[in-house]
Amino acid sequence: MKTFSLWLITNLLRIYFRLTLRLDVQGMEKIPAAGPLIIITNHTGQVEVPVMATLLQPRKITGWGKAEAFNNPFLRWVFGAWRIIPVHRGEADMTALKSALRMLEEGKIFGVAPEGTRNKTGILRRGLPGAAILALKSGAPVMPAVHWGGEVFLKNLKLFKRTDFHVRVGEPFHIKVEGKVTGEIRQQIADEMMYRIAKMLPEEYRGEYSDLSKATETFLQNL
Repeated sequence: MKTFSLWLITNLLRIYFRLTLRLDVQGMEKIPAAGPLIIITNHTGQVEVPVMATLLQPRKITGWGKAEAFNNPFLRWVFGAWRIIPVHRGEADMTALKSALRMLEEGKIFGVAPEGTRNKTGILRRGLPGAAILALKSGAPVMPAVHWGGEVFLKNLKLFKRTDFHVRVGEPFHIKVEGKVTGEIRQQIADEMMYRIAKMLPEEYRGEYSDLSKATETFLQNL
């Protein structure tokens, strides 16, 4: 049943995006055909999740979704097909972390937004350490994938206008730490990840990470 649901959702979304978006996608060929992968991205929460899930087919992508969203019957159906993991925000949800690690062990792609929550303006806010913790515990490679244009998707939809939506996929890397991992180190890793995202975005979207001269890569190792 989940296989049919996934097929149906994917094809309905493809039709929907042909009508509502002008897609400009570069770098999808960099996504490996198999194996665990963490994709980090900026998060406006309007359209990028279904776009990425559709573009990545036949590879399976999952991620965390706020637990309260599962109260919506339609989202519960979609999230079930994508095997989205409910997470309780504002607390250390170890069950959600263990589920994410299990998905990566199964060789799936796990999408995560280091900002932690959606950003309606598209301008980057400071990253949180959740993505760093997942990368450290799993040892999976990390790949940045950014998008812009989607922040006006709902506004354009109301005006029956198509939205120019841009996607760029970057180069993969590993997180490498020697010795004890402190909270300060986890935050630095999160910031280094966010600078990788910022470098791929147009300047006006970089926000907290506008000054690229401050970017470090102490804990990032290119593959």
